[in-house]
Amino acid sequence: MDLRGLQWRKSSRSTNNGGDCVELVAAAEVVAVRDSKDPDGPKLVVTRRAFAGLLSDLKR
Repeated sequence: MDLRGLQWRKSSRSTNNGGDCVELVAAAEVVAVRDSKDPDGPKLVVTRRAFAGLLSDLKR
């Protein structure tokens, strides 16, 4: 999946301490997550439904 040119945003839970940040982008029917220190590195890409389920589980 080509995610170039999309506007990535930093997680509100990330801090600038040491540059350890998680960024995400919502595109079409998926959400992608990446490490801000390695923007060209691997990305976790899941459906919006799966991402919503993950967030729900994490909040519990």
